[in-house]
Amino acid sequence: MDFIISKDIYDKNDFEDDGNRFLIGNGYIGVRGTLDEYKKGMLVAVNLSGIYDKVGSNIREPLNAPNPFYTYVEVDGKRYSLPDMLPYEHNQELDFRHGIFRRKTSFKNERGIIEVKSERFVSMDNVHVFGCKFSARSSYNCKINIISGIDGNVWDMNGPHYTNIDFKEIESMTICNGFCENSNQSATISKKNFFEDSDHNNITLIFLGAIFTTKDCVNPEKEAIALVSSFNSSDYELEKKKSMKKWEDLWSICEVEIDGDHDAHVSMNYSLYHLNSIAPRHAKNLSIPARGLSGQVYKGAIFWDSEMFMLDYFLYTQPEVAKSIISYRINSLPGAILKAKEYGYEGAFYPWESQEKGFDACSDFNVIDVFTKRPLRTYFKDKQVHISSAIVYGIMKYFNHTLDYEILINGGAETIIQCAKFYLSLFLKPFYKDRYEIHDVVGPDEYHERVNNNAYTNRMAKMTIDSAIEIINLLRDKFPLEYDKINNNENLEKLLSDFTLIHEKIYIKEPNSAGIIEQFDGYFNLEDVSLSDLKKRLIDPKEYWGGHGIASQTKVIKQADVVAMLEIFSGEYDEDILRKNWEYYETLTEHGSSLSACMYGLLACRFNEQDKAYPFFLKSAKAEILGGGKQWAGLIYIGGTHPAASGGAYKVLIQGFSGLHFENGEPKLKPRLPRHWKRLSFKFLYKDKKYKAIITKKDSFIEEVLN
Repeated sequence: MDFIISKDIYDKNDFEDDGNRFLIGNGYIGVRGTLDEYKKGMLVAVNLSGIYDKVGSNIREPLNAPNPFYTYVEVDGKRYSLPDMLPYEHNQELDFRHGIFRRKTSFKNERGIIEVKSERFVSMDNVHVFGCKFSARSSYNCKINIISGIDGNVWDMNGPHYTNIDFKEIESMTICNGFCENSNQSATISKKNFFEDSDHNNITLIFLGAIFTTKDCVNPEKEAIALVSSFNSSDYELEKKKSMKKWEDLWSICEVEIDGDHDAHVSMNYSLYHLNSIAPRHAKNLSIPARGLSGQVYKGAIFWDSEMFMLDYFLYTQPEVAKSIISYRINSLPGAILKAKEYGYEGAFYPWESQEKGFDACSDFNVIDVFTKRPLRTYFKDKQVHISSAIVYGIMKYFNHTLDYEILINGGAETIIQCAKFYLSLFLKPFYKDRYEIHDVVGPDEYHERVNNNAYTNRMAKMTIDSAIEIINLLRDKFPLEYDKINNNENLEKLLSDFTLIHEKIYIKEPNSAGIIEQFDGYFNLEDVSLSDLKKRLIDPKEYWGGHGIASQTKVIKQADVVAMLEIFSGEYDEDILRKNWEYYETLTEHGSSLSACMYGLLACRFNEQDKAYPFFLKSAKAEILGGGKQWAGLIYIGGTHPAASGGAYKVLIQGFSGLHFENGEPKLKPRLPRHWKRLSFKFLYKDKKYKAIITKKDSFIEEVLN
């Protein structure tokens, strides 16, 4: 089935959301869904994966490439383009089955109609390749010119990164080299133009090109020229078809079928398109930034989103991508160990915002105050200690799903042990209490900083300790060489003894008499104010709610926190406890993060309230279709796509509505379909086998797919 999202109304103010909504990508390049004639003021960006640069004292962020898609039309010497001229008719669409963006715009003057059409793609077959077809025609006799080039005036949030942009022509190719002053990095775009048979009133331009950077090879220009020089005019359709074939191969395992709810069916698969378009298949140890490849927001950094919200989708459909996500963390272990030492801790303290090789991109001042215009001290960098547990959670989930022992013996086991060692150095033991606590942290709810015994953090720390115990025993029994290798640097027997001693005495908050688990020490003593009443206290709509903001001394929270903990460890609690905490915290949750809704959806399924889960599922699945969302944290722009919401929607669908789980090495279902759904089916991979799950109101089963 073809999947199309389209828009027939032109509003020049929609460029932010449309750039996300119509994005195309292949994991290496992400091209915002802006129009051909747009320039950087409309947030045009060709985003590159895994390459970063820093200008002076500015924030270090990923590089955007010069824009090779810049094209517009002139008719009898007059430019016809948006947004400077209003259209007579306009349509833009994304074929998210095949990753192709199209637009059609017509302009009307006193002589007749001028129509502009274009389509573009970035190849899923060869991630360096891109292509575009741009045509213009008129209803009257005139002279049409198409002007196309490479726009070197790049949109940067903290640039400009290219101190020198060099253009050259070689044979029929245009080559653009962008050089960074501070990092000896460069990006090269090579582009070759072809004109189809045309007349004065009808003209079509086709171009094919390639992008390479110094992250890929020593000489990007040489590689780009070598690839593009071989193209001819007929190769556009050939390259497009090869890319479409790769997309079809992906959908053969990824597509989800929902009968009885067309909106959910399209929205869920559209979410999966976004995950597919940013997956780093071209690399073995890259992860996915929090805003995907939609821009430089959040510094292009890797957050805990990757392990906690996106990993499951790739684990079930493309385990090689899941392995890349995990390998990224293993390879950045030295950076996490260095960070721990800088703060006086042992083990591995993973960054809240991680760039290549585990570089900690976070600062102590992450928000600009809307009133003073000064940076606000935040504690994301030094107090979000739960990130290390997310890494362990991801490694263990990957290992248990694939039984890929290679990931453990090639650094995964050591990573788990170092993360557990980090928590050992965090634990405090009150003199009069026989338990271990964690103080002065920021949990998933970032509106409350420097709290003690955050329920989520403590429980995830225990999971990390338990995982380390399991892994040390596994190494000793099955992989003595790896055990000895790690033991040369760490006294594993001593660590095992310490882990075993402490793991039963980690303070895990219990439900109170009303069945509610307190989010952190003293949370119940905070001001009890409704979300709607709290919003009335805002003086500026962009002001930050956390820190010393309006939410910090109230019970209103940013996102799922206790609810996230209960979802992950739902098997340890009665359904009544799950329900009571869901009902208590949901009314207090702003859902100011795209990570939040899916956790509420999942937990609702755990206590068999799938119809309560449904709106949270749909909110996550439609994050890009609907647009909007939180665009600012103080004066910091945080717009972009929401891949964690896409991954979260998938988790609600597969683990919640279908109830897919694994018992004794076998996949099982526990269906909880929304009332109006007739049928749900999907494929998934588990331990090198492919399965198909089919769920109806009357029956459900899993069958192995042999191909």
